[in-house]
Amino acid sequence: MSKSFLTNAVSLLLILAAFGVPETYHTMLLFTGLFAFSGAITNQLAIHMLFERVPFLYGSGVIEKNFESFKASIKTMIMEQFFSKEQLGEFFAREEKKIDLTPLVESADFSPAFDALSKTVMESKFGGAVAMFGGEAALEGLRDPFGRKLKSAVSKIVSSETFKAQLDHQIRHSSLSDDMIKAVDELITKRLEELAPWMVKELVQELVREHLGWLVVWGGVFGGLVGLASSFVVS
Repeated sequence: MSKSFLTNAVSLLLILAAFGVPETYHTMLLFTGLFAFSGAITNQLAIHMLFERVPFLYGSGVIEKNFESFKASIKTMIMEQFFSKEQLGEFFAREEKKIDLTPLVESADFSPAFDALSKTVMESKFGGAVAMFGGEAALEGLRDPFGRKLKSAVSKIVSSETFKAQLDHQIRHSSLSDDMIKAVDELITKRLEELAPWMVKELVQELVREHLGWLVVWGGVFGGLVGLASSFVVS
């Protein structure tokens, strides 16, 4: 049983009870019931008008009527609170300290580098001399030692403090944050475009249904108290 139904039922029972009691209590019960019912119905109608458009009632259907503004507010909130340049800068600063490129270097294949070196040697003025000793096949024995040496050198480079400082500088001053902000902005806009007014209305209704129900209850309670006080004034 909903709060609204219970409040309306109690109000109507007070009105009906007023016609079955002595004259002394008639006005008191009648005014209390009428004012309580009026307060509850007024708040119930206001809640209904918040979500639904009612013909000839100006201002009804606020959620649907301001749907585009609602979406824009959501987007602004997300971008300002989570994806501002300051937020991204702090994120990069934290994540940069965790970056370790050494495992990537260890698993990398340096064969293309050796192939390029071999080709360069063969095409240089030393190519003829190397050809006399077997050409590229003679260089093949250097592939593994070259790979190990190059891997070791690159590992030392990416793990050095100088490299990390340069990486941090590039992250902080590159246009990555601008590109990311633009990408996130477009993604959020696209997702919000998928929202329909009725979806937002149902979402808001579900979130605030319980709390708005108390507006009807308190509308009936305060209305009843006003009615009770009025009955003493009238009598």
